[in-house]
Amino acid sequence: MILLPLFLLAGPASADVAVSKRDCDRLVRYRQAPGVEYQPGVDAHGRPVAPADLGGGYNIKVPEIIVIPIEVLVQDRFHIPANSVLWNAEAQVGTVIVKGDQVYYEGQLLGDPETAALAELCREYYPPK
Repeated sequence: MILLPLFLLAGPASADVAVSKRDCDRLVRYRQAPGVEYQPGVDAHGRPVAPADLGGGYNIKVPEIIVIPIEVLVQDRFHIPANSVLWNAEAQVGTVIVKGDQVYYEGQLLGDPETAALAELCREYYPPK
């Protein structure tokens, strides 16, 4: 068990918190072991297998950064009638950006900073084997 001063997680409080290995296992994101990456045409034991993408498949490369605009249809928000010139108006209210496994809204990282700090301490106390 890890005994963490509560002030690390919640500010100026002066209590201790016990975190078990099981708790840490839930917090820490899985990291793939080296040498177990997917290899096309080979099974887990290194034997050749037929490809799953019959017909050639597609070679799509996922971009490193994905930008998702968040828009509001003005007619829905303000009950604009269908015969108005504003019927198809849109208002962009923000942008979500995905970089790897991090998600940002308007440049702000989404997530719980306390959970991230606790997960980092778990990695330190219980390093992967």
